[in-house]
Amino acid sequence: MAQNSKHPAEREIQKELTYIQKVWHTVAIVALLVVVILIARVAFNVLLMVLAGTLISVYFHGLGDMIERKTRWSRRICMMISVGGSFIILGVLFWFMGTKISNQIAVLSDTLPNTVHSAKLKLSETTLGNKVLTYFSDSGDDSDKVFTTAKQFFNTSFGVLGDLYIILFLAIFFTTSPNLYKDGIIKLVPQDRKELGKCVIDRISLALKGWLKGMMLSMVLVFILLTVGLGIMSIPVALVLALLTGLLKLIPNFGSLAAMIPGVLLALTISTNTAIIVALMYIVTQTIVSYIVTPLIQKKMIDLPPALTILAQVLMGTLSGVLGVILAVPLLAIVMILVDELYVKKINDVA
Repeated sequence: MAQNSKHPAEREIQKELTYIQKVWHTVAIVALLVVVILIARVAFNVLLMVLAGTLISVYFHGLGDMIERKTRWSRRICMMISVGGSFIILGVLFWFMGTKISNQIAVLSDTLPNTVHSAKLKLSETTLGNKVLTYFSDSGDDSDKVFTTAKQFFNTSFGVLGDLYIILFLAIFFTTSPNLYKDGIIKLVPQDRKELGKCVIDRISLALKGWLKGMMLSMVLVFILLTVGLGIMSIPVALVLALLTGLLKLIPNFGSLAAMIPGVLLALTISTNTAIIVALMYIVTQTIVSYIVTPLIQKKMIDLPPALTILAQVLMGTLSGVLGVILAVPLLAIVMILVDELYVKKINDVA
């Protein structure tokens, strides 16, 4: 009887021990998940730098492929010309244009505060302008928050120069031995999925080449068109404004708007009509390049929904600053390709 009376108590103790074990298991899983999230958050900028290095390597290989097709020279020689020639051309451009650009940047930094003041005076002459000025003056208490947010937005984990240093070295390593890293990724894929892995890598490579080709040509076209247009309009520091717009073309949607602001402000110091013409010039140039030229070049790139692109840019900007915004589109393309190959096609095959 005594032995039988112990059974309920033992069962209660066993239940309590089981419950405690489940609680500790849950705590351990949550703690592990938090650690993984923190590690991923810290390592995310590193992954973005790897992607940036990959894009530069894709550029070198794309240029090398073009030289090889045109000349029929050996692959090694074409790649040496691709890498060395790119750095030489970049250095020559900075050598010849560096002095003029630096002088215009100095002029822009000196004149922009006066330009903003003049713009405020012109706005104060109209009823709508007074409302705009009143709105921004009322929100002046939030200026420190805006400044802090902007500072965080344009701040990266290792600093701009450190990031560029790492990205360039990664690009060189990826360029010299691409098969080493590609084969390393394929080895991580299960044996029955290796063909699928190769297909996914090839498709991602094709999409990145299309994005890079369209982006580079778009930047050059925007720079040329705005240099000519702003020069005809006799806008001060036209070369710097065109160069800034071309570089900000790397940031879809938001970059074009940000680049237009200093150009319109400088044009406003000449006259209101000039400012309107310059604004239209920016809009027409960006429209032609973004909706006519770029789609013709990026035919092989995956079609990205505009709303999804903007959401990806906002999310990446919050996580990783300006580098995240620049790489949001290629990263989104990679994610969509992975989802399509690993999930959507399986559902379609089952259906």
